[in-house]
Amino acid sequence: MAKRVIIVDDSRAVVATAELALDGLIGSGVIEFKAYLNPEELLGLLRNGSENFDLLISDVNMPEMNGLELARAIKSDDRYKTKPIIILTTESSEQLKMTGKEIGVTGWMVKPFNDEKLVKSIKMVLGV
Repeated sequence: MAKRVIIVDDSRAVVATAELALDGLIGSGVIEFKAYLNPEELLGLLRNGSENFDLLISDVNMPEMNGLELARAIKSDDRYKTKPIIILTTESSEQLKMTGKEIGVTGWMVKPFNDEKLVKSIKMVLGV
């Protein structure tokens, strides 16, 4: 069964680039890919149980809610406490990375990202 990978980023270009990078995994049925532009929308769907994921990839800087706030809210829910979250952002400050680690973020990738590195990271985290 395909693993469900969700990306949340307010940039349609980043979402499209990530989807293109993951095309091989999507096309071969290894992963199912879903994108959200609004983190609050995703959080609402996760809270009411109408959405789920095996891996979440999130930007940090978004207008409605930042990615670390989203990760904190998700990790506070017992249903998602052990689910992996990768932060994909232009932010590279050690302070933000430490905050992410404290929240329970699995990994941190800096944009612009390398397609191969993104695919490799997803494969590693999901064990596929």
